[in-house]
Amino acid sequence: METAKITKVAGPVVVAKGLKNAKMYDVVKVSNRKLIGEIIELNKDLATIQVYEETSGVGPGEPVFSTDMPLCVELGPGLISSIYDGIQRPLDVLKASSGEFITRGAEADAVDRKKKWDFEPILKKGDKVISGDIIGTVQESSIVKHKIMVPYGIQGEIKEIYKDKFTVTDTIALIEDRER
Repeated sequence: METAKITKVAGPVVVAKGLKNAKMYDVVKVSNRKLIGEIIELNKDLATIQVYEETSGVGPGEPVFSTDMPLCVELGPGLISSIYDGIQRPLDVLKASSGEFITRGAEADAVDRKKKWDFEPILKKGDKVISGDIIGTVQESSIVKHKIMVPYGIQGEIKEIYKDKFTVTDTIALIEDRER
């Protein structure tokens, strides 16, 4: 994780020096409080960062940590039944951990990693798949059915596919790519 130093703070905007491998829209963690921010301008080795949390008390010389990833959202079962802040932190989880006011730098998984969902496969062993193919579904509510797809960069033949209750991190299928 690349680290830089803050050179200037002006309200929610922070300038940091030393993020040599940074890209536009990369997410960074600002100061040791790990406030979430996004790079909105690059000029040589200076990065201008929009911080999405209160920056009072943050000053020059403090660290900025690059995640080397753009701001993105997580999709999956549980998404529809949750309420989020603007950077996809579930408000009920944040309230349970920090009370009525969100603690600066608070982190929470966007979807519950422990809850099990019924996965219903629509493909079978031996089927050929590529990225984006729908391999099954998960019913989140009476009206919301999630389509579970083959992840980006994955293709091949389904060697195993399971029907059961799974968490969002469990393996639901094994896909073998003989081309790679």
